[in-house]
Amino acid sequence: MGTIAPAHETPAPMSINRPKPAKEDAIDDWLPITSSRDAKWWYSTFHNVTAMVGAGVLGLPYALSELGWGPGIAVLALSWLITLYTLWQMVEMHEMVPGKRFDRYHELGQHAFGQRLGLYIVVPQQLVVEIGVCIVYMVTGGKSLKKFHDTVCPDCKNIKLTYFIMIFASVHFVLSQLPNFNSISGVSLAAAVMSLSYSTIAWGASVDKGKQEGVEYGYRSHSTAGTVLSFFSALGDVAFAYAGHNVVLEIQATIPSTPEKPSKKPMWKGVVVAYIIVAVCYFPVAIIGYWAFGNAVEDNILISLEKPRWLIAMANMMVVVHVIGSYQIYAMPVFDMVETVLVKKLRFPPGVALRLIARSTYVALTMFIGMTFPFFGGLLGFFGGFAFAPTTYFLPCVMWLCIYKPRKFSLSWIANWICIILGLLLMILSPIGGLRQIIINAKTYKFYS
Repeated sequence: MGTIAPAHETPAPMSINRPKPAKEDAIDDWLPITSSRDAKWWYSTFHNVTAMVGAGVLGLPYALSELGWGPGIAVLALSWLITLYTLWQMVEMHEMVPGKRFDRYHELGQHAFGQRLGLYIVVPQQLVVEIGVCIVYMVTGGKSLKKFHDTVCPDCKNIKLTYFIMIFASVHFVLSQLPNFNSISGVSLAAAVMSLSYSTIAWGASVDKGKQEGVEYGYRSHSTAGTVLSFFSALGDVAFAYAGHNVVLEIQATIPSTPEKPSKKPMWKGVVVAYIIVAVCYFPVAIIGYWAFGNAVEDNILISLEKPRWLIAMANMMVVVHVIGSYQIYAMPVFDMVETVLVKKLRFPPGVALRLIARSTYVALTMFIGMTFPFFGGLLGFFGGFAFAPTTYFLPCVMWLCIYKPRKFSLSWIANWICIILGLLLMILSPIGGLRQIIINAKTYKFYS
């Protein structure tokens, strides 16, 4: 008898159908997301911390200075709650069809919106997020390396940021060859520990510095339009800070699952611990950083903290280690998509050569774009609203409504619609502010300086 083809494929004639699943399985065993399913629950904790607590945390005091005390803390807390809720939805939906796992964000999208529409809705947004993050992290890694160099050796010859981005990228040419999520778990653990460490340094050093003389808490822009646009941009910065959802199903795909022990239990346990760590990182840094420096705070809190020199140098090095891990976490689903297309659609033989060429090309591309446009803050606001808001704040809710169809005006229905409306507002407003920041920075910018 011929074996049954997967549900989404039309069964082929028997003779052709026989060897296909073995070949498909071999390809799935080679692809990065589905190749290893023996992760422990704590893997999901540090993968999620690494994915979420990005360098965005260092921009939170600046975001707070543009939002103001009341709205700022409200936006931070609301974002924390909404994104935890949408993350719970994604963890639940991973195995809602008995015997099937949605290992990738777009597979869930296809289940909710249909085969073609699901791809068109999810894939472009997911790619914008993941490639956007990788580019921003190239810039962050380069800037932090430069800051480390300048702090340790203030009298040395000035080296261009471009070269530091190249140095940072050189690590990724090596690390990107690691096959799957489980193989980067060591890098990810180091990154998660570093994020906790530099967040603690950021707020600890701010407490030590104390409230600066003549500190002001008013809005920094003197015109109403400037204040409003800065407010929008800060919303994008906050959205960027909570952007781990794009890799959540891919992380859950690495956890073993049986009908008796579904993967959602260990995954959810890992997510809750990760979210507690996120709160411990975010709230003290944002509140204490803004309290100490007021509206004079820089868009990277470590720049405001110039002394003690050794501590700031150490914190910058920690940012570098963390961003190395984060880059890999966000690049893995892109590698998976690229390799799936190359192997399944274009029929390239899977192997080391294919992986080496495909992944090195991707690293080189993100490095080049990062070197060309390193306006860090504005890029966050722009990408933050444009792509993070949908994939993090409301796409999971739309899928939930499509699939589970909760009763009108029931608690679930209302909660989802609130998230969708807030997410849509965020998506529309924050790119406007982010674009303004980019335009302001671009006026004084020299290419490859």
